[in-house]
Amino acid sequence: MMRDFVFTSESVTAGHPDKLCDRISDAIVDRFVALDPFARVEAECAVATGTLFLACRFASPVRLELPSIARETIARVGYVGGAFDAATCSILTSLAETTTAARLEVDEADLDDAGLEAVVATHQVTAFGFACRQTAELVPLPIALAHRLARGLERARAELPWLMPDGKVQVAVEYRDRRPARIHALAIVAALDPDRRPTPAALEEALRARVVEPSFADAELRPDAKTRLLINPGGPFLVGGPARHAGLTGRKTAIDTYGEYARHSGAALSGKDPGRIDRIGAYAARWAAKNVVAAGLAESCEVQLSWTIGLARPVSLVVETFGTGRIAEEAIAERLARAFDFRPAAIVRAFDLRRLPGRRPDGFFEALAAYGQVGRADLDLPWERLDRVEALAD
Repeated sequence: MMRDFVFTSESVTAGHPDKLCDRISDAIVDRFVALDPFARVEAECAVATGTLFLACRFASPVRLELPSIARETIARVGYVGGAFDAATCSILTSLAETTTAARLEVDEADLDDAGLEAVVATHQVTAFGFACRQTAELVPLPIALAHRLARGLERARAELPWLMPDGKVQVAVEYRDRRPARIHALAIVAALDPDRRPTPAALEEALRARVVEPSFADAELRPDAKTRLLINPGGPFLVGGPARHAGLTGRKTAIDTYGEYARHSGAALSGKDPGRIDRIGAYAARWAAKNVVAAGLAESCEVQLSWTIGLARPVSLVVETFGTGRIAEEAIAERLARAFDFRPAAIVRAFDLRRLPGRRPDGFFEALAAYGQVGRADLDLPWERLDRVEALAD
């Protein structure tokens, strides 16, 4: 196992075409579930130039004007006027309503053990959850810093009118003895208004002051004199967004999770209702791994859960602590099996996922679409709670 290395992770702003598609897909899920907690919905988007293609399969008596939801979401992200415009972009839809019998009209809160066992996984997935001591959020430092910078880039648009909604950042962290030691390099790719773009020198000065410095103001590890800062290293990035490059729902799963520092499922998270085990399973695995680390059982922990179609309980529960475990990995797995119920209906019940969209007027799932679906200190996410620490410590 390598002890000294450099690791990089990237994040993108909400205006990146892939994240725009994630956000539209999750806005649709939010709206369906808020009005019909038992709705089954799969929403996927593809966007390029001036066209959005929306494919949605649903089982619900609710009727929604999906193109209107898409346009509202596009406008919230910042694409108003210009080459890609919320009001004028073409929206093509492929909508398929499945029989309402596909809806699972059971309230997980009312189920006994036999009822929980009867709600089986309808999709196969191997999900991974990860946690480590590198940050207060218990996520790897490179992805945590990348999300900070991407958020900073989006916030800077309020003060820098030549910044467009699309942006990407990359953070390279130097590790020594497998611990973060210094910031090796930062890269920022920011889309610019071609009619108002600043000079390269003015761009660097503005992004240093408005993005980089505020992002590291309270960070334990900050850029030093040798840290390289690369801003639009490929040359001017003009306009950006769907007018420049295409986007697709579910194409940024590494950004959604651990920045590729740890494994993640190949399944998309966005655009799926709470009944989809390939979405909620990733949250459950993160919940378990975070509580393991918080309980002091390991410095780093990966939890692997595998579900198969037709069964409620995962067929596999594997723990990897990368040599940092205080007790045997098999013993940690046994404690997890006792402290957590990983059946799909039990996960939905533990996280209250059928009611959260209705309780938050600005949506629940849409807020997850950018800046990570785990490790979010800004959101009260049920899978980030440390409510199993005592049970695991026994």
